[in-house]
Amino acid sequence: MLCRCRRVAPAALGRAARAWAWAWGWAGAGRRRVSTGWSPVGAAFDARQQRSSAAGRSTGLFGVPELSCPEGFQEAQEKALQETERLVWKAYTTPPGPEIVMIFDQLSDALCRVADLADFVKIAHPDYTFREAAEEACRNIGTMVEKLNTDVELCQSLKQLLADKKVMDSLDPETRRVAELFMFDFEISGIHLDEEKRKKAVNLNVRILDLCNEFLMGTHLPNKIDKCNLPEHVRYNFLVDGNYVQISGLHADCPDDLVREAAYKIFLYPNAHQFNCLEELLSSRNHLAQLVGYNTFAHRALQGTMAKTPENVMHFLEKLSDRLSQRTQKDFEMMAEMKMKINPQNSKLMPWDHPYYSGVLRAERYNIEPSLYCPFFSLGACMEGLNSLFSQLLGISLYAEQTKKGEVWCEDVRKLAVVHEKEGLLGYIYCDFFQRADKPHQDCHFTVRGGRLRKNGEYQLPVVVLMLSLPHSTRNIPTLLTPGMMENLFHEMGHAMHSMLGRTRYQHVTGTRCSTDFAEVPSILMEYFANDYRVVNQFARHYKTGQPLPKSMVSRLCESKKVCAAADMQLQVFYAVLDQIYHGKHPLKRSTTEILKETQEKFYGLPYVSNTAWQLRFSHLVGYSAKYYSYLMSRAVASMVWKQCFAQDPFDRAMGERYRREMLVHGGGKEPMLMVQGMLQKAPSVEDFVDALVSDLDQDFETFFMDSE
Repeated sequence: MLCRCRRVAPAALGRAARAWAWAWGWAGAGRRRVSTGWSPVGAAFDARQQRSSAAGRSTGLFGVPELSCPEGFQEAQEKALQETERLVWKAYTTPPGPEIVMIFDQLSDALCRVADLADFVKIAHPDYTFREAAEEACRNIGTMVEKLNTDVELCQSLKQLLADKKVMDSLDPETRRVAELFMFDFEISGIHLDEEKRKKAVNLNVRILDLCNEFLMGTHLPNKIDKCNLPEHVRYNFLVDGNYVQISGLHADCPDDLVREAAYKIFLYPNAHQFNCLEELLSSRNHLAQLVGYNTFAHRALQGTMAKTPENVMHFLEKLSDRLSQRTQKDFEMMAEMKMKINPQNSKLMPWDHPYYSGVLRAERYNIEPSLYCPFFSLGACMEGLNSLFSQLLGISLYAEQTKKGEVWCEDVRKLAVVHEKEGLLGYIYCDFFQRADKPHQDCHFTVRGGRLRKNGEYQLPVVVLMLSLPHSTRNIPTLLTPGMMENLFHEMGHAMHSMLGRTRYQHVTGTRCSTDFAEVPSILMEYFANDYRVVNQFARHYKTGQPLPKSMVSRLCESKKVCAAADMQLQVFYAVLDQIYHGKHPLKRSTTEILKETQEKFYGLPYVSNTAWQLRFSHLVGYSAKYYSYLMSRAVASMVWKQCFAQDPFDRAMGERYRREMLVHGGGKEPMLMVQGMLQKAPSVEDFVDALVSDLDQDFETFFMDSE
């Protein structure tokens, strides 16, 4: 598509976006000006945010003047559509050459500078009128995108370039790749079809978008049951609404087996409307894929990824499942023994037991109660730790910058300037870290503006948002993070650095705008840093006493993650296989629930529970359709990069520069496997991916730390 949006997150991948001209210019020999209004990053997060001055005119969200009020979205989209018309005409009349690619990228930028910003605002802004205006802008820009994706004359201008071998040979590799990506976006929209089929493809795309929104909403809706059907001691764990009890989740951490069982059976009870919505969504995707020339939707979705084909994905997943099988069985046996010990009258291990009893086993063996760790992980200390790591590894510092009136959507949002020691200002990160009413409870990275080289030689600085759900500080206690929260913070900052350090000529391939199975590599790699004592020791201090976090506590935490890790990974394999089957050959041989039952028994091991339909809560079928495997494949690559490049010295500057040069700088402007090959100095095989994941289950962290000192 001309406008390529993606949200990247641990459970769901972030938004890629383009944006507005910024007030920063060039100073000196290619170096961005620095600001005198910057302050240390740690103090900014451990102190209450200083309110922006109420005086003066509002600058508008993200500094965009039009967005000082909801009505500004209408003005912004009108400007974008006018710019689009001008650029389309220019593309029609420009002869084949590199300028065609630049025009297409400007066209994409003109549309997405509104669509991507609006995509974030419609989710995160606390004001309903802003959210509603942003939603309308997304719809209107989306309609224009669909129109352009089937514009034959526009496509023809790109086709002429691609057909001119002499001109193509003269282009640099990134420009050639971007030209090919634009053509691929045309082709998957059915540009090569006759007019009647093109209209059909457009209608299918519109219907699929509607079905995605409908299905996604349905995944979060609570189920209810007459309260008389639940024992009183179970009932009080849920929301009681008159004569009904509402269940809005699985309550996986509840110590009462009966509560978890009730939540599982009620929350996952099949909903006929949601079931039909999923069936139509899968069928429509397959119909569209076959209409534009692919065997299945999975074949269409995996073009340009590391995996390349669904056959390769299934080979990877089946190999991994085989290697995990015995370990998973041992994990289930340990959980069953623990359940027998705690609840001897009902000791059969069921799907609602896995997350709870694996947690019990970890806690029992390693005493990793989060409250023991939280005092060492104040948010300010963690941010200083990230700052220190980035400084040593990449020559980058983070500085807090005061926001202007109207620039942010909530007063506790912090703005960070990302500054390189030689190159100056690289971009901005808006940190929306704290809980608030109606804010989505998910950790996400949104690109609000992608980097690109402008015609005048200036580089358009990237702007991103990191969204977490952390508790607020109190009068005497700063925001304290659990180990899981700290790891998630590092994960999301990995996405942010990918966006900040990408220096592509074209915003169409900026930062995280790359293949899904590569996009998670930088973020997962940061999890390895977050679990290394040498890194943690630089910032983990008790917020009252200043005492460092004992090495033994870090070692216990790392070792605990190996407990039942095979079963956890096996569950991910099951989800990924299910995703591949749903997006494979159609018509499906059985209902989605029957396929779920069969796949669960083969690739997971715990029994399917009658009258449940977990797939109707599988929200990743929207954002990660046919690509759920990406989490596992990205983790395999991150594991290999960590072990080969950073395990000996996590602060190795030369290796950090190589990481930037080979993997981060290219965004999606280079084939993902070529980036991996450049970093590892070899192209990994499926066996290498599997070996990397399985070896993580055996890594003796404490021994490693001792050996490395």
